[in-house]
Amino acid sequence: MNTLLKTSLFKKHVILKANMQPFGNYVMPISYTGILDEYTAVRNTVGLFDVSHMGEFLISGEKADDFLQYLTINDISKLKNKQIQYSAMCYENGGIVDDILIYKNNKNDYMLVVNASNISKNYNWIKSKITCDVDFVNISNKTSLIALQGPESFKLMSVISKTDISNLEYYTFLNNCNIADKKCVISRTGYTGEFGFEIYADNKDISIIWDELISGGQSYGILPAGLGCRDILRLEMGYALYGNDISAKFNPYESGLSWITKIKNNNFIGKESLINKDFKRKQIAFEMIDRCIPRSGYSIEIRNIK
Repeated sequence: MNTLLKTSLFKKHVILKANMQPFGNYVMPISYTGILDEYTAVRNTVGLFDVSHMGEFLISGEKADDFLQYLTINDISKLKNKQIQYSAMCYENGGIVDDILIYKNNKNDYMLVVNASNISKNYNWIKSKITCDVDFVNISNKTSLIALQGPESFKLMSVISKTDISNLEYYTFLNNCNIADKKCVISRTGYTGEFGFEIYADNKDISIIWDELISGGQSYGILPAGLGCRDILRLEMGYALYGNDISAKFNPYESGLSWITKIKNNNFIGKESLINKDFKRKQIAFEMIDRCIPRSGYSIEIRNIK
């Protein structure tokens, strides 16, 4: 544990007696009062997650648009200012480097949000592919991220935020927002399948924002929620987790990400490995009927049942 990184909210989690475990090079809260309690809160009221282990990169410059069109498999040209796009990066053989979120501030000005376990790998990969006029900065170490998720999240944010969020649509964001007199970015995203927001702020400010949401959320049934709860919620929605459901071993078509793979519109890295190929593998969802857990790495036996 001593060698793992800690988020700026680590002391808050310890005070709340969270079950802290290693995740993505960080020590993170898996649960607080219990995964079922936290799951129920997110589904019925509202939950608050620390996801500051995620990484954030800034890409800007005269050729940033062109570079991201080459780097990622979705179509950057469809992205408007203050919109967010789900995308991925591929190796030359079509294997997935990482799945990412792309925030467009303005033309040639973007923020990329990447998975915690891939921050260093992604940074080195992207840097190695820059051959044009692009500024590339890793701001992960000074940026914190929390997620407010659940059907009551809009009511709570409307009371707590000093920024008008009434017209904030799904997969859009606002800069220069204000919570507890602290500047932040508010986006209408999340990985739970519920209505919700994600809030980016400086490390020095995130504890104050966290406290403001926890205090103001008491009347809405808020609970702090850990990564165990988040994993169940994202599984129910079929949202992929890098290292579990997608990886360098599989390409976007095999991983259920064909819907973000814009072969016709984009000359991205790995495209040649994906054109006109008959892939035999395909990721599928299945439901457990009995009370048992299908652990990662388990083999699946297919039988013909008459």
